[in-house]
Amino acid sequence: MDHVAVALVFCWLGMVVAISFIEAPLKFRAPGVTIRLGLGIGRIVFRALNAVETVLAADVLVTVLFGHPTVPALTLTGAAVAVLVLQLGVIRPWLSRRTDRVLAAPDGQDPPRSRAHLAYVAAESVKVLVLLALGVLLSMV
Repeated sequence: MDHVAVALVFCWLGMVVAISFIEAPLKFRAPGVTIRLGLGIGRIVFRALNAVETVLAADVLVTVLFGHPTVPALTLTGAAVAVLVLQLGVIRPWLSRRTDRVLAAPDGQDPPRSRAHLAYVAAESVKVLVLLALGVLLSMV
């Protein structure tokens, strides 16, 4: 059962790194991608990512719980799930309000910058470190 948990954790980790740290920043560098277009694409991509993350988080939680977990494994699993819950319950709604304001603003007038993006990146960074530690820990058992 532990090999399933390891696979799930590294799949989750890979998706977060690929989308949050590679796709998201690079899309704004593509020719013709405006802030509005990038935010519209990002909203769709992150909605899909977060849906998949929710399924993976539930699968990891169940797999770890039924796999004779150690206290560190339970702690790291709980931390990863808690960060995701924080992102989905607090930070994503905050980001969505900002995106709504940007998309509704007249052309050329972007609302002031928001700290929500920095909070999301910080949470993603913590989640990446937690998932990496969890994956390594589970693979050593």
